Amino acid sequence: MSTSAAAPARTSFVSLPNAQPAPSSNSSSSSTMPPELESQLTMLSSHRSVLGYMLVSRGHPVSIIRHSGVVFEGEQGRKYATAIGRIVESVQGGLEEVHAGETDGDEVRFMRIRTKRHELMISPNDQYLLAVLHDPAT
Repeated sequence: MSTSAAAPARTSFVSLPNAQPAPSSNSSSSSTMPPELESQLTMLSSHRSVLGYMLVSRGHPVSIIRHSGVVFEGEQGRKYATAIGRIVESVQGGLEEVHAGETDGDEVRFMRIRTKRHELMISPNDQYLLAVLHDPAT
């Protein structure tokens, strides 16, 4: 395992309505993020094969809560956020169709989508969707 240090990933925060303001220091922690999530995001962004991560709100329209990596910046980030929201919504809708009439339906817990160039991993929960873009060749 290599011990060389990778350049730190760029992280952006997007303020949420009704959220407490973030501390004014240069700290990368957010007052609304659970510490476990904060440590997971730090760990993800430090992995050399991770191109970036995106934390997206549930609902319509989706909004980017936080992201890291240039691949998720600007208009490209908004496109990814919208696509991630639609992917999860579509798969969840399909599961509901398949399990129609059952009292204990099913729900999406984790998705992994591999393309020719990248791998997109999506982990939804009740409040947000976490998406990680990974370079499987690294």
